[in-house]
Order: sequence, then C-alpha cells, then structure tokens
Amino acid sequence: MSATKRVLFVCTGNTCRSPMAEAMFRKAVEDRGDYSVKSAGVAASKGTPASRDTKAICQRMKAPLDGFASQSVSDALLEEATHVFTMTAGHLAILEDRFPEHSEKYYLTCEFVDLPGAGIGADVPDPIGMGKRAYEDVAKVLGLAIPAIIAYIDGTQARS
Repeated sequence: MSATKRVLFVCTGNTCRSPMAEAMFRKAVEDRGDYSVKSAGVAASKGTPASRDTKAICQRMKAPLDGFASQSVSDALLEEATHVFTMTAGHLAILEDRFPEHSEKYYLTCEFVDLPGAGIGADVPDPIGMGKRAYEDVAKVLGLAIPAIIAYIDGTQARS
C-alpha cells in the first residue's frame, strides 16, 4: 500500500461545500486505507455544524457527517495535507496570498473534470440561501469531480 494521501477541501465557512466534499470523498475511498480527508474554510468559525441541507444530502448518500465541526484553514492543516482542493478560484487566491509556502498543493476541486455547461476548472457553486435544489446541484458537481480527483492523485502518486 502506498503512503497516505491527505486531502483537504476548502470553501468559505466550512459548513456547506467543503464538508459535503469531505463526506463524499470519504465515502468514495472508504475501502482504501491510503487516504484521509478533512475540510476547512477561509472564513470559518470554529465548531459550527454543517448546514441542515448538507447533512441531509450526505445522510441520503450514506456519507454522514457525524460529529462534524467547522474549522478555519491553518498552516498546520496545510502542512499536514498532501493535496488541497478549493471550491472556487477565489478560495485558491486567498490560500496563495495567505499561505504561499504551500501553493504546490493547491488545486481547484473541478480542475480535473469537464462540467457540462461550465467546462474544466469551474467553481463549485455556493448554495447558501439558495434552497435545497442548490445543495443537490453542489452534490452533483462534487459527484463528478471526486472520481477525477482520485484518479489524478492516484496517477501522480504512482509516478512519484
């Protein structure tokens, strides 16, 4: 088995998109021992639970967020991570500005998938205040992006 790949998903408040990505990614690699996953936010409060709609979608997908509590992105989290995936180009720019020493680890969540109607490298839409359907749309985007992320990481790890 190869070395552990430590993935970190980053959004704004760490209550909607990045926790959903964390849960869905964990579900996607649940039979593998070579991955760990966390999430954080560039403007997160400490200890906030995931949003109601995020929890409901994750529960329905059998990827629960039991015990989840938001956290702010930190140098320690970035140091630990082998790969960091941001939900938007704006989040990526914030990380590059605040933590440039880790920039070789930064990617867009949709950097490796061609989303219908949006293309490669599209932002994961922010569902805040948009209702249940917006959260379902985020889950669809993440459902397309996560297999591509895993394939990318596995492919680059195999060559290193």
